[in-house]
Amino acid sequence: MPRILRRLPLSLRLPLLGAAMMVLVGVVASQQVLSALGRVQDARLRELAALHVEGLSVALGPLVLRRDVWEVYDTLERASSESEGRRMILTAVADDAGRVLAATDPRRVPVDSAIDRVAEEAVPLDELSVGTSESIVRLIAPLEYQGRTVGRIVTELDVSDLQRERLRAVWLLLAGNALATTILAGLGYIAMRQMLRPVSTLAQQMAGAEGEPQPIAERDVPPGDGEFARLARTYNSMVHDVAAKSQIERRLAERERFVALGRLSSSLAHEINNPLGGLLNATDTIRKFSDRPEVVEKSAELLERGLRHLRDVARVTLDQNRLEPDGTLLSVDDFEDVRLLILPELKRMEQRIDWCAPENLIPSPELPAAPVRQIMLNLLLNASAATGPEGLIMFRTQVYDDGLEIAISNSGPPMSDAAQARLLSDVALAPGGGVGLRLVRDLVQELGGRIELARADGLTTVRVFLTARKGGADA
Repeated sequence: MPRILRRLPLSLRLPLLGAAMMVLVGVVASQQVLSALGRVQDARLRELAALHVEGLSVALGPLVLRRDVWEVYDTLERASSESEGRRMILTAVADDAGRVLAATDPRRVPVDSAIDRVAEEAVPLDELSVGTSESIVRLIAPLEYQGRTVGRIVTELDVSDLQRERLRAVWLLLAGNALATTILAGLGYIAMRQMLRPVSTLAQQMAGAEGEPQPIAERDVPPGDGEFARLARTYNSMVHDVAAKSQIERRLAERERFVALGRLSSSLAHEINNPLGGLLNATDTIRKFSDRPEVVEKSAELLERGLRHLRDVARVTLDQNRLEPDGTLLSVDDFEDVRLLILPELKRMEQRIDWCAPENLIPSPELPAAPVRQIMLNLLLNASAATGPEGLIMFRTQVYDDGLEIAISNSGPPMSDAAQARLLSDVALAPGGGVGLRLVRDLVQELGGRIELARADGLTTVRVFLTARKGGADA
């Protein structure tokens, strides 16, 4: 039962608890009322019985002494016909030897029979009670005359009307208590619903947030400065703060991406500018030595290689900005493209790279190419920035049946706490830190992967584990 109550809403539990307390109080109060009514009825019954016995004692005393049976019977008949005597069903009078002298029903209690037969279950006057089981009670009392006991009186009294009165009182109490409990419980439920409406609204807003908490409408905020009003305003303030924090995080992530793209653009400009000089020289050579076929052929070959190089750089750059997760699947060429993109930055920083990419993807993990390329390039740019001039960067991959592991190490100092928070947690972004680390974390989470960070033998290593998607390329 308590477990069922715990499942009920608070607005229903409190009125039910109040109703239970009212029922308990009603039961106790009803018991007290019924006890008082029983005492009053018993007192009335004893008073009536006492008057009946005293009157019979005065009237029958001399007759019993003379053993005048007919006079005794006549006196009992007159007493039973009086209004007070209508409650008396049977009255029997016996002498001091216990032999019946007369009774209101001679057939039931013959003359000269033993009074003890009628006196079974009879009680004395001070023990007489209405009770609740039997509608007839028996009274036995001594018949006293001039200070001495001359016989005994046994009387049967009808108490059914008193019992009906008590039963009617019970039903009235039950009906009154039930009505009062129902009304007060209903009023309590309405009051609790009204009082807890702000809490219900808050719970609905939080339950239906779908990842983003929604503020409580101003019309639903309780008026005044009560506890619920302060709670609603505090919640709305928290929602606005969370929204502002999310907006700032998105802006910082975009800014970091733009920073990475800017660094990449500068590297690409350097990569393109060098072959352009060679191409111009080849063009001049062709013009000057147009009559020498061997020189023209060599210059044309140089032009072709330079143009192919520029085409590859442009293609890789275009592919790099396509981040559709359901686009082209990852292939060996993607690793070579990333290497081509990072080499200008490494040359500029005079850094060395130990590159070990897979020669084939067997088994072939079905991973989208664009996000994986972005992850690798951002981690390599961050490793380059952390390593400094003439540093060492290591690139390793491992292909599994169900995914891919990428490990990028650098010989720079350990990663700062702020950079670790960007890469490994969802804390709010602060200015500064690693380039694109939060973007890497977001992309890895979107692909259902995980990130590990380790520091050993003077190298900081970031490992990314990506799980291949199921359902094939068309999934």
